[in-house]
Parts: sequence; structure tokens; C-alpha cells
Amino acid sequence: MVSSVTPSLIINELAKDLGPVPALDNRMLRVLESVSLKAYPGQVTTLLGANGAGKSTTLACAQGLLQPEGGTIELLGQNPYGDNPELRSRVGVMLQDGGLPPSMRPVPLLRHVASLYRNPIDIDALITRLDLESFGTRTIRRLSGGQKQRVALALALAGDPEVVFLDEPSAGLDPQSRQVVFDLIAELRDAGKAIILTTHLMDDAQRLSDYVYIIDKGCTVAQGTVAELTARAAEDQDARPISFAAPVNLVLPEPPAGLYLSETSAGEYRLDGVSSPDHLHWLTSWWLREGILPSQLNLQSRSLEDVFLEFAQKEERA
Repeated sequence: MVSSVTPSLIINELAKDLGPVPALDNRMLRVLESVSLKAYPGQVTTLLGANGAGKSTTLACAQGLLQPEGGTIELLGQNPYGDNPELRSRVGVMLQDGGLPPSMRPVPLLRHVASLYRNPIDIDALITRLDLESFGTRTIRRLSGGQKQRVALALALAGDPEVVFLDEPSAGLDPQSRQVVFDLIAELRDAGKAIILTTHLMDDAQRLSDYVYIIDKGCTVAQGTVAELTARAAEDQDARPISFAAPVNLVLPEPPAGLYLSETSAGEYRLDGVSSPDHLHWLTSWWLREGILPSQLNLQSRSLEDVFLEFAQKEERA
């Protein structure tokens, strides 16, 4: 992180109670224990976590929709909770649910929302970019899930905000629309916007994120750039998989202890647990004995999904 740049969002040891739960004798159930994060302008900051980890509650508190029981939040230097029109005009929010008025048409709705801002974004350009005119004659209730996502994104950007919260922005999108959204997010970042993103799609997170926070059971359990997190995971667990393509239905030899060899699909093989040159030597020696020349070979690096799953498995074992 660049310390000379002021964060757009600072969350420090955030705690939030769900409220009294009758099934637990009306005891207070805490959904957030200690979440801390910072989001900077000109960066995509991504929150990852399983369902129920606390991502949505964290964002609701950051957006001023919920009042926390503990910790502090600064959004553009201010407390987001309460009636603050000046602050809200500087923030765009795209909710996964959308909350869109079902009887309205997308383009008139977008133009109406833009008219409420002093300095709105170029609405015509945004309509063209997200291809809203292609379904502009339909009411929102008749739109597909992906089309509603595009409308929700446009509404979040209508006021040309400094901070943008995006909850699952690519959910339900076809590949072409997904690429348009990715390009738009990259342009917003390059324009100096602070983008706070949540997604369950690890490929999207790995592609878009400048900095990642992993949240589990209401706490921040890991943070870093994608490169830092994957490198750290590789240090903690040196074993890496090798995948290769070869003739189907090979007779697989018994590998040394710690390795697992399998045919994952017809003609596609995977050797898990590779952590030393000896393991590579064993594999190539088998190929030499049997006259096997793989048509594809891949020594896989750690991915963000690997890191996320490892944290999830740790918590399950704890």
C-alpha cells in the first residue's frame, strides 16, 4: 500500500450484532467480530468470504445502512451512518439484489437518477457502453438477471462517484457483457475511483483485484495483493499439482508416498503433491518406460482460489 495516499475507506475492528435470537434464549448473536480494512483511490479492493462470513454486513455498515456496535468506519473522512446527503452524493452503490423499481424502464430511470446529482456522469455514453437501449423498452421486472445487473451498475455510476461499492457485479452476465463490465471497472480505477468489490467468482477476483481481504466468521483473516497471497500460500504449502494430456486409460503406477496420480477425465491426468525434483524424476521415468509423450504439460502455480479454499479448510478443521 502507498502510505502517502489517503484511504477512501477505513474500517477498524468493526463489530456488529445480529440481534437477539429466540432459538438461543434471546442471546445476542455477533455476525462481525473484528473486521479491518482500507480501500484506496485508484484501486480495486476485493472482499472474499464464504456465505455468512460477514461480507455483506461489512459493506452495509461501510455504506451507512447499518450502525455497528463496535469499531470505527471512515468513508471519505466521515462517519457514513446517518443523514449526510453530501457524502452520499460522492458514493455509488450496486447491490446484488438491486432494489430496482420493477415497473420502470431502465433508461428513464437512469436519466431520472442522474438528474438528482449536481455533476452526473455522461449518461448517454454510459447507456451506450452498457447497451441499455437494447432492452430499454421493457420494464425492469421483465429483464433477465444479467440485464438487471447492468442497470444496477449504471445507477451506481450515475452520480460520477468517488467511491463505488460493487456487490457481485458480473453475476449472471454473458461473456461479452462481462468483458464490458471488466473494462469499465478498469477505467474507473484508472480515473482514481476507489472500488470496493465482492464476488464469489475467484477468476474475476484474481483478474480485477489490486488488494484482497479474506473475511471468515466475522474477522479479517488474510490480506494482500493477489501476488502476495499466492506467494505466501506457496511458502506455507510447497506441493503443487502437475497436469498433463496423454492417451486415454493409461495403466497408472503407484506413486511414491505423498503423491496422488489420477485420470481426471478422458486423456487428462493430474499428479498432486509435487514438491521436489525427485517427484518430477519419478513422473518422467514412468513416461520413459512406457513411451509416453504428453501432448500438454502444466506445472500449476497457486491461484487465489487455492488460497481461499485453504483458509476455508483451516476454519472447518478449527
